[in-house]
Amino acid sequence: MGAGALVSALPAPHDNAVPAPAPTTAAKLQDRASSCTFTNAASASSSKTSCSTIVLSNVAVPPGTTLDLTGLNTGTTVIFEGTITFGYKEWSGPLISVSGTNITVKGASGHVIDGNGAKWWDGKGSNGGKTKPKFFYAHSLRQSSISNLNVKNTPVQGFSINSATDLTLDHITIDNSAGDVEKGGHNTDAFDVGSSTGITISNANVKNQDDCLAINSGSNIHFIGGTCSGGHGLSIGSVGGRSNNDVSNVFIESSTISNSENGVRIKTVYDATGSVKNVTFKDITLSGITKYGIVIEQDYENGSPTGTPTTGVPISDLALNKVTGSVSSSATPIYILCGKGSCSNWAWSSVSVTGGKKSTKCSNAPSGVSC
Repeated sequence: MGAGALVSALPAPHDNAVPAPAPTTAAKLQDRASSCTFTNAASASSSKTSCSTIVLSNVAVPPGTTLDLTGLNTGTTVIFEGTITFGYKEWSGPLISVSGTNITVKGASGHVIDGNGAKWWDGKGSNGGKTKPKFFYAHSLRQSSISNLNVKNTPVQGFSINSATDLTLDHITIDNSAGDVEKGGHNTDAFDVGSSTGITISNANVKNQDDCLAINSGSNIHFIGGTCSGGHGLSIGSVGGRSNNDVSNVFIESSTISNSENGVRIKTVYDATGSVKNVTFKDITLSGITKYGIVIEQDYENGSPTGTPTTGVPISDLALNKVTGSVSSSATPIYILCGKGSCSNWAWSSVSVTGGKKSTKCSNAPSGVSC
């Protein structure tokens, strides 16, 4: 139900009464409806600046349409309620987009945001096949929070965090396990971070088919208390080849990675420029890893690494503390492929990844670190 504008009615003055002063601009701003409930995307998008609290209840978003909550008034709260669904169309999305300052986005008890990914899944993700919409743009959000969202079946990438400042994402559940089938989900990254600062992602619970976390650029980023399974692990990168290619001051801790292709991962792009510095992985537990427990490579290209590292994106001040667990018998516990002199000042302690087969192809690992 869309909300109409509130009208403040004043009593008619007596003949000898002093006329009431005209309302000021500030007063008009205060006349926004305190809460509006919407059951369709068009009404929500068109009336989004008329309400201090926006409740989205059982919204069925039409095909090829973004649930557009960009440019919200400062201090707006957005609540997802019931079941939110999205119609099928081949397009790039996003399905949801939110921007503004001091914005609170949260889910009501029992809600679900269903991306209906199976309609798009073809095993190719964003590398071909059907054109698939990204799920949620958290772009240009400042001093804001997204919490307690229950998401399932994103067509491809989940939360795109870009040009954001001081944003917290807490208790986000993303369940794409239905995509664990032949010609199923692919490139279903949970959280992609770029060109952002002051980002905290806490208590995430992710089941997907790609990176649980991928930090492509940005600074002062904290990932804590995450549970990741089925995907490609916790990643820095790929770094390089974009307009912003610097990652710094990242702390990833107290998280588990299970039944995934990789565990801890840093990937810099072959023949690109940029930097990765002051990154810490602490208290990370691995199990059921099928490819690499810890992989750090400076030869990345989408699809297949070159096998030849380049030095344009140095990795410095990298700390691993209490990264432990096991990989499958066919996997590699640790793989490091650095260019000459481009990996430096690493401090690893209590790193123990068992199982699998030791790599014979590691190169240029800094002093005190080995495969």
